[in-house]
Amino acid sequence: MEKSILLLATLLMFSFATFAQSAIEPPLITVNGQAEVRVPPDEVVFTLGVETIDKDILAARTRTDDRVKEVLAIAKRNGIKTEDVQTSYISIQPKYNTDDLEYEQRRALKREFLGYQVSKTIAVILRDITRFDSLLSDVLKAGVTRLSNVEFRDSQLRRHRDQARAMAMKAAQEKANLMAREIGQSIGPAYSITEIGGISYRDNNNISQNRIDNFIGSASSESESAIAPGSIAVTAQVTVRFKLMQ
Repeated sequence: MEKSILLLATLLMFSFATFAQSAIEPPLITVNGQAEVRVPPDEVVFTLGVETIDKDILAARTRTDDRVKEVLAIAKRNGIKTEDVQTSYISIQPKYNTDDLEYEQRRALKREFLGYQVSKTIAVILRDITRFDSLLSDVLKAGVTRLSNVEFRDSQLRRHRDQARAMAMKAAQEKANLMAREIGQSIGPAYSITEIGGISYRDNNNISQNRIDNFIGSASSESESAIAPGSIAVTAQVTVRFKLMQ
């Protein structure tokens, strides 16, 4: 029994010694690399809202549906594919003259029923952003009452992610080479690579995903464009540990 315990203890000590020996890292140099790729957006995703009010609920729904059909027709005339247009939300609710007033203002008025408000939301992907202004002007004339959640995007985002990541790796390698040369050494193969925080995106104004929220009451086709898509910044950051060579 004592011999078995002694043998087991010897084996455990040998295993720990082997593990400790294998866990000893070689001389390393650790550097960070960061890169940014700026690209112009080539598509825009936005949401249009249509609202009508009528005391006859069927009439309100019919008017809303007619406006939505006109918006769909405008989208088709502008070369937008059917799969890039979606009616994603519908709401029917009673509307009163006091709904949008503050509490004190509501107390001073007699509550009156205005009708049923029927709302529909249409999501559109426009893949030719040069047509944004003309499309917006047409849909506003068709009775759209809300433009919200405008998002300028890059359809080649995956390719630009890979490009930013490769540039970050190259930056890390160049930094490691420069630092190693200063002490008369060189770098060997990478020992470990870690991506920091994934990939991030921002526009010229640091607004995530070029997102704009805007309520449209009315618009004129003669007005100048208020939309500036700018550019999308795709950044990547990595930490690389290289072996140091004599």
